[in-house]
Amino acid sequence: MSYTVGIYTLGCKVSQYESIAISERFEALGYKVMPFESECDIYVINTCTVTAESDRKCRQIIRRATSRKKPVFVCGCYSQVAPQDIAKIEGVTYISGNYNKTKIPDIAHKMLSERSFQSSPTIDVCDIDSCEFEPMCIKSAPRTRVYVKIEDGCESRCTYCIIPAARGKIRSKLPEDILSEVTCLAKSGVKEVVLTGIETASYGKDLGKIRLIDIIEKIAEIDGIERIRLGSLDPSSINEDFVIRASKEKKLCPHFHLSLQSGSSTVLARMKRKYNADQAMAKIDLIRSYIKDATFTTDVMVGFPGETPEEFSESIEFAKKARFLFMHIFPYSKRSGTLAAKYDGQIEESEKHRRVNELSAVRDTVSKEVTKELVKIGCEIDVLFETYDGEYLKGHTANFIEIKAPSQYDMRSQIHTIKVTSNDNGICIGEILTKN
Repeated sequence: MSYTVGIYTLGCKVSQYESIAISERFEALGYKVMPFESECDIYVINTCTVTAESDRKCRQIIRRATSRKKPVFVCGCYSQVAPQDIAKIEGVTYISGNYNKTKIPDIAHKMLSERSFQSSPTIDVCDIDSCEFEPMCIKSAPRTRVYVKIEDGCESRCTYCIIPAARGKIRSKLPEDILSEVTCLAKSGVKEVVLTGIETASYGKDLGKIRLIDIIEKIAEIDGIERIRLGSLDPSSINEDFVIRASKEKKLCPHFHLSLQSGSSTVLARMKRKYNADQAMAKIDLIRSYIKDATFTTDVMVGFPGETPEEFSESIEFAKKARFLFMHIFPYSKRSGTLAAKYDGQIEESEKHRRVNELSAVRDTVSKEVTKELVKIGCEIDVLFETYDGEYLKGHTANFIEIKAPSQYDMRSQIHTIKVTSNDNGICIGEILTKN
């Protein structure tokens, strides 16, 4: 008998990668992976707990699944830190955390085949700090750009963040496993891999001598992989040796996403980040001094407890000086179990959102300026096409500027040279010069 499964993912790129690995295991067992809204024989929900709102949404999705009166399996960050809360939701079958995720399909299949479901949920959540890196890989992916998880865990203990409790200590995937996985993906047609983790730059700290730049250089030797991109980096992890070696690696995309959080040194100190604003800016300048046309994207939190108008203004000025291509801007959300939740000076929601809007306006202006500086009309630039709507192909340059081009043909997963014909308000359009 053929079974069906619906999988829902909340949270970061790491969770999305893990859900693909789970779905591939289900497919290996003969299951058909269906859209989550479909009527399925079983449902799997991979949860997130980065904010209180994330927890609320997880509970909402779980209840939606249990209303269908089918087995519901829950894993991920929220179930790691609050399994008992999930167990209170009627209809949940099985609860695991952030370990043994790839065993869920086998456990589910056994239960489904034997109809061995209990009236109360099975809770199988381990002590995440005692776990090793869970062997996990994907063989193919639905997108041209593929995320590859190389690291798990975080030991930073920032005052606003619950993730160390959900993900545990730093754990790295073995180099040979990474290279085997990327080689397989390259053979399936993948051109670009994004190396990601909970704290990507910490890769290798638990393995000995190998570090992130070492694995980048090894992946660059794999035939078929034409671009290597990096997930979020902590500014404190960037040093001159890394930048010099990165500048020599032609397959490494000159685009860096920095987990900044604030442009104010006093706010960063209250967050217990590992750097101040001057140090973060120095890392940006260091990269730009070695890597031509490097672009930067970032995450910025506004409304952190006690953030004064002057400190918020420092973030605005930092954004202008850093010349970010894009900024993900979000309001601080009080998270139970963190130090910042108890801080004085909690800021009104209306003021947080006002600050989001103000900084967003700066972001949009700077983004258009940076795009115009780097992508001039008449210039020729390589683009990896990722989507096609029947009229336009759309993709990104190596430094992550989006460009679209009219085409009669679907050329997704191909890299072509584009001649830019217009750059209107940050929207770049070009004509394809090379065609297969």
